[in-house]
Amino acid sequence: MWSPFQLRGAMVAGSLALVVAISGCTDMNEPSADTPAPWYAGYVDVTLPSEYELDKPPNPAAGLAVLSFIVAHPDDPCTPSWGGYLSLDKAGTLGLDQRIAGLRANGGDVVISFGGQLEEELATVCADLGALTEAYRSVVDRYGISTIDLDVEGNDLKDEESLRLRSEAVALLQQERGPQNPLQVWLTLPVSPNGLEEESIAAVAQMLDSGVDLAGVNIMTMNFSDSRDGGQSMLDASTAAADATHEQLRDIYAQVGQRLDGQELWRKIGLTPMIGQNDVESDVFDLAAAESLNEFALSRGVGRMSMWSLNRDTACDPDEADLGQTSPTCSGVEQEPGAFSRILGGGFSSSLL
Repeated sequence: MWSPFQLRGAMVAGSLALVVAISGCTDMNEPSADTPAPWYAGYVDVTLPSEYELDKPPNPAAGLAVLSFIVAHPDDPCTPSWGGYLSLDKAGTLGLDQRIAGLRANGGDVVISFGGQLEEELATVCADLGALTEAYRSVVDRYGISTIDLDVEGNDLKDEESLRLRSEAVALLQQERGPQNPLQVWLTLPVSPNGLEEESIAAVAQMLDSGVDLAGVNIMTMNFSDSRDGGQSMLDASTAAADATHEQLRDIYAQVGQRLDGQELWRKIGLTPMIGQNDVESDVFDLAAAESLNEFALSRGVGRMSMWSLNRDTACDPDEADLGQTSPTCSGVEQEPGAFSRILGGGFSSSLL
């Protein structure tokens, strides 16, 4: 996932503005004691100003947000940064730490996402396993998080060495924390209506082979382009992708000696559509599709629902709207502010516990 219109100068010069997803609690499919309930959290592009603030959600209920993206700092490949130009300390001076604390004071929490399509993910440029592990650890410790999201796509999926290093570093972190303080790890990957491509399957297998206890695989049901049949809707393509991924994960886990039943596998799947106008002009995910995808996800019992992005969960200004063009700050379809988040998050937990 990526925002082709990142407003870097606006963030560095101005205040840090963030969005938070609001969702209600669920009573569906009671999880086991050591398994988090199915949860919802939209992605937030930390590099963009927004009308929404992380610590001042419009709904007083607690919420979750997936903050993105942590990548390598251009001056030091083993140092994490927001977007490739803002250090963790600098983000703190702009208010990020304070806003996260404010959200938590209201009962919410955050997930941190590493990678994305733009900039350099840490494992692709930091070749030392110890330094890479420390880079991931520094982010986990600074923000006190229990869940991370690894967004691996594009050329990074072809980089076998970085796939190995990333997996080994994350496995080390999980071992350090142990069962009393587990680190939940989600692997976010591109998908087609036919499921995961070979490179994505290899990425999942590498994680498992390295000893990573994956919370799940989050598939990006977006930008299908020519992989979507002419008569196939965005909704149909998304549900087909989920069903196909479910079967693929059964085989992947079986290959490492883990026999999971159908429901266990669904709990290891996350769905992340790109709301409204996608980067592909023909791909538009509207509110009706969101409602049906939510129903599908609840009926299957998926472990996670997200969306790209909360910065975009509002209608565009009619005077500025450009049909077929993706905006980083509006969806490109008619909607009430926050409508996609309310619909997609319905029935999911707003807690990672």
